[in-house]
Amino acid sequence: MVHKIDTKSIHTIRVLAADTVRAGNSGHPGAPMGCAPMAHILFSRFITVNPKNHEWAAHIRSAEGFRLSMRKWPIVLAFFAQARRAPDMCMIFACSIPSDRYLITLPLHSTFKINRDRFVLSNGHGCALHYIMLHLMGYDLTLDDLKHFRHVDSKTPGHPENFHTKGIEVTTGPLGQGVGEAVGLAIAQAHFGATFNKPGYELFSNHTYFILGDGCMQEGVASEAASLAGHLQLGNLIALYDDNHISIDGDTALGFTEDVVKRFEAYGWHTQVLDDGDHDYEGLARAIENAKKVTDKPSLIKIRTTIGYGSLKQGEEVVHGSPLDPADIKQLKTKFGFDSEQHFFVPEEVRDFYAKRIVHGIKAEEQWNALFEAYAQEFPAEAKDIKRRLAGELPEGWQDTLPRYTPSDPAIATRKTSENALTKLAGAIPELLGGSADLTGSNLTRWKGAKDFQHSSTGLGDYSGRYFRYGVREHGMAAIMNGIAAYGGLIPYGATFLNFITYAWGGVRLSALSRLRVIYVMTHDSIGLGEDGPTHQPIETLALTRATPNLLTFRPADGNETSGAYIVAIENIQRPSVIALSRQNLPQLAGSSVEVVRKGAYILQDVADFKVIIVASGSEVSLAVDAAKLLPFPARVVSMPSAELFTEQSVEYRRSIFPSGIPSVSIEAMSTLGWERFSHYQIGMKGWGASGPIKGLMKKFGFVPDAVAQKVEKVVAHFENRPVPDLIWTF
Repeated sequence: MVHKIDTKSIHTIRVLAADTVRAGNSGHPGAPMGCAPMAHILFSRFITVNPKNHEWAAHIRSAEGFRLSMRKWPIVLAFFAQARRAPDMCMIFACSIPSDRYLITLPLHSTFKINRDRFVLSNGHGCALHYIMLHLMGYDLTLDDLKHFRHVDSKTPGHPENFHTKGIEVTTGPLGQGVGEAVGLAIAQAHFGATFNKPGYELFSNHTYFILGDGCMQEGVASEAASLAGHLQLGNLIALYDDNHISIDGDTALGFTEDVVKRFEAYGWHTQVLDDGDHDYEGLARAIENAKKVTDKPSLIKIRTTIGYGSLKQGEEVVHGSPLDPADIKQLKTKFGFDSEQHFFVPEEVRDFYAKRIVHGIKAEEQWNALFEAYAQEFPAEAKDIKRRLAGELPEGWQDTLPRYTPSDPAIATRKTSENALTKLAGAIPELLGGSADLTGSNLTRWKGAKDFQHSSTGLGDYSGRYFRYGVREHGMAAIMNGIAAYGGLIPYGATFLNFITYAWGGVRLSALSRLRVIYVMTHDSIGLGEDGPTHQPIETLALTRATPNLLTFRPADGNETSGAYIVAIENIQRPSVIALSRQNLPQLAGSSVEVVRKGAYILQDVADFKVIIVASGSEVSLAVDAAKLLPFPARVVSMPSAELFTEQSVEYRRSIFPSGIPSVSIEAMSTLGWERFSHYQIGMKGWGASGPIKGLMKKFGFVPDAVAQKVEKVVAHFENRPVPDLIWTF
C-alpha cells in the first residue's frame, strides 16, 4: 500500500536534489532524482542508525535529567567532545521528538557505536542524494549546508568524504570503489560477529547497504569485490543497482549490454529485479525484505529507474552531470505540488515522518547498550576487548613482542623479517587482519596457526578467521581493506608484489585520502627480484607512493628497520602505509635501529671528518656500507627507511643528518625521481630492468660496491674546488 507520505517524501528529495545541484552550479541531479524512491524506502524503513549520536555509544537509563531540544544536539556533542578528559563523568539529558522523551546518559569517553547499519553510495557523483538523506534523517547537516553544495569548506563536497561529513561512512567518487568498501564493511561485521557474538547476544548484526549505478558495474574493481563477496557468502550485504541505462556518453546500449543479473548469479549472489523503481515503493520494500532473509548470499536488487525523473529531460544523458535549468526546476516543483518560487523547502509532514527514524535509532541504541551491559556481566574478558578496540587502544606492550636483530644474525630477506614481525603482531594484536592477492607463499604474510576467513560451509575456515585469500584481485583487495578499516576496531593489511600496487592504486589513493590505517605489505621491491624481468620489477613505483599525500612509504634495510616500520605503521591511526620488502637476503646491519625508524632517516655508520654522505634505502643500504669501505676517504652512511617521516622532522635534526657543505650521493635500485631532495648525485635506474639472476642484474646496472665507489669518488672530486649547494629540503 502506497502511503501519501512516501510520495511526498520522495518528491521532496527530488526537488531538493534539483535545488542543491543548481545552487552549486555543478554536479549530478539525475541520479539523485531517479534514486529518490529507493533511498527513501531504504532510509525510512530499514537503515538503523542514531543520527544524533552517530559515533558515540549512548547509555539510556530511567533517571531524572534535564530536557534538551533537538536543535541543541550539536552544542551537547561539542561539550561532550571537550569533556572526554574526564572519563568517569557523564552528562544526562533528554531529547524531545514530537511527544516521545528519552533520557540519555553519555559516558564521556570515546566508544564507537559499532552496530549501526552502514550505507555506501558507490556512485558518489550522486552525493546530493546522500546529503539530502542525512539532512532528513537528522544528522548535523542543515539546509544551509545543502545550499553550499560543492563550495569551498562546505560539509557538502562534490563527492562523499568520510572524514569531512558526519554520516558518510567511506569516501567514494571513483566509480566502483564503494562496492569494494561495502564488501569490506560487511566482512568486518561478519568477523566481529563470529568473534564476539554468543547465544542470546547478537552484538554485531548490522547490515551493509549500498547503491551503485551502471558506471560502477563497468569498473573492474566492482567485479573483483563482488566476486569475492559471493565466494565469502556475505549475507549481510545488500546492493541496490540503479539501472537507469544512462552514462555520460549516452545510452548504455553504446557499450554496456551484458546481463548483469546473470553475472551476479554466477558470482554467487541472490538476485531480484524490480521493473518500476520510479513508482513501485512497496515492491522496493519487499525486495529489501527478501534480501534480508537470505543469509548465505549477498543480494543484488536490479531496479529500473528513470534518470532525472520529473525533469523535462528525464531519461536523457543531459541530466546526468549538469544542473537543471531554472525553468525546468520550476515546472518540476509545480508538477510535484511545491511552490515553484520556493527553494530548499521541506514540508513539515516530511520532517515529522523522518523524525520518527530518530526515535527508532535511539531505541535501537538503548536496546544494544542494554544487551552489551548484560553481555559484559557474563563475558567480561570479551567485553573488555571490545571496549579496548573501539576506543582505539592497542594491547599493552605489543611493541615489545617484535623481533630485534644483531649483526651476528643471519642475512635474510626483509619479506622474511616481515613474516617474523607479523607472526609476533598477530599474537599481540587480535584486531590485526591480513591477506594476500594470491601470493601468500611469496609475500610471506600468513603466520603459523592462522585461520582463514571463509564461510564455514566451505570447510576452509570461518568468519572468525583473520587471514584473507583475496585471489588475484589487487584492486578489489585495496578497496575491501578500506571498508574493513572504516568499520572500526580492525587493522587490515594486504600484500602483493610492489610492482602490482599500481593495479590497486585507486584503492590505495583512497586509503590516503580517507585517513584510514591500512597497511600495504609489498614484496619483491626492486630489480633485485631477478628473473621475472621488467614486467615485474618496480622502477617508478616508490616515486608514486612517496608523492602521495598522507601515505607513508617504508623501505627497510634489515630486520630491525622492518620491525620499526610495522610499529610506526600501526601507531599512525590516520595514515596508510606501504612497506616495501626485498626478495633477496640482506645482512643485519651494525648500527640499525627499531626506534629510529620514526625519524625516517638516521646515521647508520659515521666517521670523523667525513667527506661525503651516502644515503640509501632498503637493500641498497648494505651496498652503501660496502662501497664506503672501498673509498680512499671517510664517508658517512645514512639509512632512509621513510623519506616522508624524515621531512617531518625538525630542521635541526635534518641538518644533523645532512650538514651544509658536504656532498651526498643516493642509491636506490629504482627510479631516482625524488632523491634530488636529499642528494647531489643519484645512483638509480634510468630505464627498465632486465630478466636474469640477481647478481648479473646488479652488476649490469651498477649496483655493486666497486661501481658505486667509483661514482662517489667522482662526486667528491667534482666538489673539491666548488661550493656544495645546500639541500633545500633538509633545511
